[in-house]
Amino acid sequence: MIVPDGMADLPMAELDGKTPMQAARTPHFDALAEVSLVGSVLTVPSGMYPGSDVANMSLLGYDPRRYYTGRGPIEAVAMGVPLDDGDVAYRCSLITTDGENLLDYSSGHISTEEAKPLIELLDKKLGGSKRKFYPGVQYRHIMAERGGTVDVKTIPPHDFSGQPLSGHWPEGDRAEQLKQLMFDSLELLDDHPVNKKRRAEGKAPGNMIWLWGQGYAPKLPNFLQTFGKRGAVISAVDVVRGLGRATSLKIIDVPGATGYIDTDYVAKANYALAALDTLDFVYLHIESPDESGHEGNLEHKLRSIEDIDRKVVGTIREGMMKRDEYRLLIVPDHKTPVALKTHQEGPVPFLLYDSSRAHSASHFPFDERAVEEAATQIDVGTRLIEMLFAS
Repeated sequence: MIVPDGMADLPMAELDGKTPMQAARTPHFDALAEVSLVGSVLTVPSGMYPGSDVANMSLLGYDPRRYYTGRGPIEAVAMGVPLDDGDVAYRCSLITTDGENLLDYSSGHISTEEAKPLIELLDKKLGGSKRKFYPGVQYRHIMAERGGTVDVKTIPPHDFSGQPLSGHWPEGDRAEQLKQLMFDSLELLDDHPVNKKRRAEGKAPGNMIWLWGQGYAPKLPNFLQTFGKRGAVISAVDVVRGLGRATSLKIIDVPGATGYIDTDYVAKANYALAALDTLDFVYLHIESPDESGHEGNLEHKLRSIEDIDRKVVGTIREGMMKRDEYRLLIVPDHKTPVALKTHQEGPVPFLLYDSSRAHSASHFPFDERAVEEAATQIDVGTRLIEMLFAS
């Protein structure tokens, strides 16, 4: 299963009314669509936020309405953060702010090496016996609290890039405490040597944290026991790696996998092929289309789609030609429209290919037109993996 995160989009005037999926050069998508089942799927249950955590949980076959507890604890699992009963984990994003506005939700895609001393400083100054900060990857980190609360409403920073912080602060139990932690982080980080150096280089500083996605540790059934398949996850982002660890899937680390436009697509595909020497199933997640959508960067989104088609799907198809029969499922987890710079709810297209049997019914291009026109419309996201594994 290949999951190009946030690849689905909306028609754009810059593309003469086409979506990025329709406008990009995708010869492998096109060839597969001719012999595959193409349809649409609702990956996120109605009423739930269309985040990658909920959507990828659904695509892995686990009902988010039953198992979802929050994004923070899923990423905490990926990082090996210990969570006891009653402990609450928050996603702790490093952001760029002038004190009043959110200027960049990713601190200019700050490097992991630059972010680590910033989070370590926060843990030293703001942590303690009941609160701890854990450095993660790039701008994505974790704050864990012993005996914390989940009765608070928080907003992901990528939902209000370029907007005032006011109106987006946490609301509910201990909201003021969380807000104070964020302001305290600004005082500690704004003049840190790492950020002085980034400013001197013309880069956005990571000068404040934003806390969101709180929840208790997830409890998900074992994947092998649930589906009878030995599988693995390949992803550069902790939210997907966390889902893999929580379901006892093997986590495969790929050198050069960044979660951004510069990721090593071919390496990810080759590691997936190698994993299939001993495993039944690989969940290959690619973050770059989502990041491009959040940036509002159409050029990057088109490039990421074309790179996925050529370097990932092309490599997989070539490698699988030398093997036994196989199935390939390609589906974005949600829409991240370039024009909106955030996720949008609603169904997305999927493509299901079976090398042993060409799909003979009417065909649709693998893009957003399938959402309106295709005969196969799946309204429960967990059904898709069942179709992949069906005899």
